Amino acid sequence: MSTIAWIAFASIAGGVISVALAGVIAFSARASWVPALVSFAIGALLGAVFLEILPHAFHNAGENIQGLTATVLGGILGFFLLEKLVLWRHCHVEDCEAHDHHKEEPIAHGRSGMLIVIGDGFHNFVDGILISAAFLESTQLGIVTAAAVVAHEIPQEIGDFVILLHSGYSKTRAIVLNLLSSLAMLVGAVIGYFALQQMQGWVNSMLAIAAASMIYVAVADLIPGLHKRTDIKATIEQVLLIGSGVFLIWLVGTLTRQAH
Repeated sequence: MSTIAWIAFASIAGGVISVALAGVIAFSARASWVPALVSFAIGALLGAVFLEILPHAFHNAGENIQGLTATVLGGILGFFLLEKLVLWRHCHVEDCEAHDHHKEEPIAHGRSGMLIVIGDGFHNFVDGILISAAFLESTQLGIVTAAAVVAHEIPQEIGDFVILLHSGYSKTRAIVLNLLSSLAMLVGAVIGYFALQQMQGWVNSMLAIAAASMIYVAVADLIPGLHKRTDIKATIEQVLLIGSGVFLIWLVGTLTRQAH
């Protein structure tokens, strides 16, 4: 398959698979699955970063390792600021630590649902660009990156479904809106492919930003939630599931390298 075909397939499959699995879990009310999925996603994200993406980027960087690591650091800080902006905007329509609102009005729930769709669409668009950058480096890296994206999208999409249903949307409309937002991944991937083809020097920088995105999501968004369960059994389960996520990325990377 050509590179653009791989990119399109990975983007469409990734969006559809994550939304479909998230819908099945959310609508069947198996809330007990979510913590396990989060732990697994953390392992997949960190495995993709430290076993695949950064090694490729360091190999391409030559003597400019410091510039690459500075890009990763800048990306982490950038995602922190971006999340702050989203939270500030979100505080206008939802309860948050900065405000002392009483019970929200239905209109606030509706706005919350629409904000989720818009925010998820933008996030998917960026993921698509990052997937393109990975495939332009190598098919093997692209497959691993796409697998990590799908892994962390599933628990996120479950949360999106819950918020949309809470906002008054029907199950059918929630599925349609999530599928539409997932198409932004394909749009970002295609735009990223043609843009990065013209600017090959940006591919390594995009890999660094992809690494920053995954590190930030894993460390800032997902790991804090695991600390809410402090018993030994839960901790062992979390460690094993994180290890399983890392192992999956290692296995996918090894198999794709052998295939190519």
